[in-house]
Amino acid sequence: SFIFHKDCKCILFCHIILLTRLRVVDNSEIGKAAMAEGKPPKCIHVYNKKRVGTVGDKVLVAIKGQKKKGILVGVKQNQPTMIPKFDSNNVVLIDDNGTPLGTRIHVPIPQILRTKLKEKNVVKGADFTKLLAIATRFV
Repeated sequence: SFIFHKDCKCILFCHIILLTRLRVVDNSEIGKAAMAEGKPPKCIHVYNKKRVGTVGDKVLVAIKGQKKKGILVGVKQNQPTMIPKFDSNNVVLIDDNGTPLGTRIHVPIPQILRTKLKEKNVVKGADFTKLLAIATRFV
């Protein structure tokens, strides 16, 4: 599937939609086990109106026969200005109220994620500040 990007008039082939494979980048037990087995989680729902995920969006993933929620912290697709492009589609697993399941994030996350998640804290009532606190490096 492809879409036309409104800013640069080019075709984007990679975006987070249903059944996209993701890479867990935190140190949660379920995430480490799934990545070690070679069975990465798959996106089964994107929580926004377009149903296409970008950096900072909340997704529902199927991992080891369970359903878990996660936040996208890195996406392969061509990004707008000020958002870095990553080599893989990265996700951090969270519980229902926004608390991360792991205690550390292994990869750098984009700086723009701070402003995006703070806006979502106000709107939805979920607390994503802990996710930003466990990140060690920002790009």
